[in-house]
Amino acid sequence: MKKTNKTADGTSFYDMTVFATPQELNAILGNPVYDDNTGDDKVNMEWISETNDGAVFTVYDWKEYRSISNDEKIEWHIGGHGVKDTLTAKLEITRALNNILIDTWK
Repeated sequence: MKKTNKTADGTSFYDMTVFATPQELNAILGNPVYDDNTGDDKVNMEWISETNDGAVFTVYDWKEYRSISNDEKIEWHIGGHGVKDTLTAKLEITRALNNILIDTWK
């Protein structure tokens, strides 16, 4: 999983989500490409990345309509070009989040 310069045009939500804090997502995905954490829009933060096999995916909050604290765990939507891409992204994100937890326990 890595940041990408590819476009996220045409990605959609396929019922894949992940629970994490913005801080955790920053640690594994880098800084968001969109960050307007005011709660005024449907999306406060969005990351665009690609899976290990090159599929583009997005991670974003959806209709929180409030500012999200950096250490608050919420449900994030995963967008992609199909179910397979979003499932792969979810698995890679979950694995990376688990590695963060393991590192903090050491």
